Amino acid sequence: MMGDGARRWGSEPDGEGRAFRLWAPSQGALTLRLEGRDLPMKPGPDGWFSVTAEARPGDRYGFVLGNGLFVPDPAARAQAGDVHGASLVVDPSAHVWRTEWPGRPWAEAAICELHVGTFTPEGTFRAAIDRLDHLVETGFTAIELMPVSQFDGNRGWGYDGVLLRAPHNAYGTPDDLRALVDAAHARGLMVLLDVVFNHFGASGNYLAAYAPEFFREGAPTPWGAAIAYDRAPVRRFFIDAALGWIGEYRLDGLRLDAIDHVRDPGSDPEILIEIAREIRAAFPDREIHLTTEDNRNVTHLHERGEGGAVPLYTAEWNDDFHNAAHVIATGEIEGYYEDFAEHHWETFGRILAEGFGYQGEHSPHGGGARGTPSAHLPPLAFVDFLQNHDQVGNRAFGERLSVIAKPERLAALQAILLLSPHVPLLFMGEEWGETTPFVFFTDFEGDLAEAVREGRRREFAHFGAFRDEATRAAIPDPNDPGSFAASRINWAHRESEAGAAALRRTRELLAIRARDIVPRLGRAPGNGGRLIAAEDGVIAVDWRLDGATLRLRANLDDRPRAVPPGAGRAILGTPGAELPAGEVVFMIEEATA
Repeated sequence: MMGDGARRWGSEPDGEGRAFRLWAPSQGALTLRLEGRDLPMKPGPDGWFSVTAEARPGDRYGFVLGNGLFVPDPAARAQAGDVHGASLVVDPSAHVWRTEWPGRPWAEAAICELHVGTFTPEGTFRAAIDRLDHLVETGFTAIELMPVSQFDGNRGWGYDGVLLRAPHNAYGTPDDLRALVDAAHARGLMVLLDVVFNHFGASGNYLAAYAPEFFREGAPTPWGAAIAYDRAPVRRFFIDAALGWIGEYRLDGLRLDAIDHVRDPGSDPEILIEIAREIRAAFPDREIHLTTEDNRNVTHLHERGEGGAVPLYTAEWNDDFHNAAHVIATGEIEGYYEDFAEHHWETFGRILAEGFGYQGEHSPHGGGARGTPSAHLPPLAFVDFLQNHDQVGNRAFGERLSVIAKPERLAALQAILLLSPHVPLLFMGEEWGETTPFVFFTDFEGDLAEAVREGRRREFAHFGAFRDEATRAAIPDPNDPGSFAASRINWAHRESEAGAAALRRTRELLAIRARDIVPRLGRAPGNGGRLIAAEDGVIAVDWRLDGATLRLRANLDDRPRAVPPGAGRAILGTPGAELPAGEVVFMIEEATA
C-alpha cells in the first residue's frame, strides 16, 4: 500500500523542497517542467509519478506527457494564464489572516447567492469586499459564491471548471479570495462556496490524456463521460479538493452541485459520504455547513444524529419550494413546472410543513416516483429560494420574478420565504427587486462556441413560445460579451423609489427573522410542521420550534379570504378571521411551562 502522502495530487511542501505528483496510469514516462527545467518524474505503484524539487511561490510548472503534450496540474492552486498553460506554485500558509473566526451556527443563516463576475462592475474578489457592508446592513449572515474554480475563457457561470482547486484568475488571485473571506468574517458573514464534483468542463480538461481511468466508459452524463469515483486516486482528488477549499480559504462550507450525477453505487461508503466524513473529522472545532443540490429529493445524506447533530450534510437546496412558488407567482406550467400545475396550493403547504412536496409520488415531468419522506427532518435541513442562478439564468432571456410576477403575490411569497423556519436564500440584487436579467454566458471559441449557442437554443424548442426558429434565434448568444455585461446587477436600482422600498421590506423581514425566529431554530425538531390549510390562495401552517410555535396565516388570493384561527403574538401583519388580499401574518406562541 502507498503512504497517504504519496496519494496526494499536486504540489505540496516536502522537506526542504516541494513534491510534485500526478496520477498518470496511461503514461510510461512523465516529466515535470518547472521554470523551464525538465525533471524526470519517478514512477510509483498504481500509476503515480512524483519528483521533489526546489520551487518558490510563483514558479511556473506543468507536466510533459510521453507524446510531448504539456498539461497543467489538475490540482493546481493557481494558473499563470488560461487553463491550457502553466500552473503556479502557491503557498497557502503564507497568507496572514486578520480575523479569528470560529463560524456561525446554521440556524442564523440567511444567504445571498452571488456570481463574482457580475456582482460588481469590476467583477473581482477585491471589488466584492466593498459591497459586504450592504449585505450586512440588509440582514444577510452568509454569502454563497457561485463556482470560482478556473474554467476556459474569462466569462462563465463557473459550472464548467476544469482546475477545481484554482480560483478563476479573472476574479483575482488566491490571496484576493482569502482577503474576501477574511473581510466577510470581520463583518460576521459566513462564506459558502458552490463546487462542482459531478463533471469537468468541455474545454481544458486534460485528465483523459494521461488518466483515462479517471472516467467510466459507457456511462455518459449530460456533460460527458461519468467519473470513476470508485477508484482510490479519483476519490482522493475530490476529497482533497473539498478539504483544500475549506482549509486553505477558511470557508464556512460548501454546496455540492447536482449530486444526483455523482454516482458511486459500488463503493462503501459512497464518495459523498466519505467527503462529508473527512471534512467533519478535519475541522471538528469549526462550524462547517455542507449543502447539496439534488432533484431526487433524497434524505439519507441529511439525517440527524444524537441531539440533532449533523454527521454528514447540513441541508438540501429545496427545488420543490421554488417550483411550487413559481407556478403560484407566474402561472407558468411548462417544463419541470408541469409537476406543480395541479394541486400547487396543497403542495406548497406540504413543502412548508414537511420539506419536500414530492415524497415518493409520481412525477408527471419525470415519469416516475420521485422523492422520499422528509417530514422527520428539522426545518433547517432545507434551503428555500424564490430565485437563484439556475432558476433565473436558465430562462431563455434570464428574466427575474420582479419582471414576470404579480408584485403583490411576489411580496407575499417573499415574506413567507424569509420568515419560514427553513433557511432562506436570495439571489444577488433580489433584496432590492433587481430587474436586470441574468442570462447564461460563456467565453468559448470556434466549434465549441457554435455548439453551445445552438444547444442553448435547442433547449427551448419544446416550449410553446420558442417553437418558431426565428424566436429561438433571438435568445442571447452565450458567447457574446454583451450577454455577460447585461447580467451585471444594477446597484443604482437600489437607490430608486421602487428599489429602496423593496430593500426596506427585505431588511424589515430579515430583522424580524433574526429577532424572533432564529433564537428558536437551533433545536427545532423534525416532525414539527403541521399543515392546517392550503387551498385557493389560503395557506396556514404551524411549526413547533424550540420553546414556541410559529404560525403562518396567508391569503395569496386576489380577494379577502377567511383563514383558520391561530393564537400568539403577531410578528408580521395583523391577525384576523379574514385577511385582505395579499396579507401574510406570522405569529409566535410561547410554550407554556
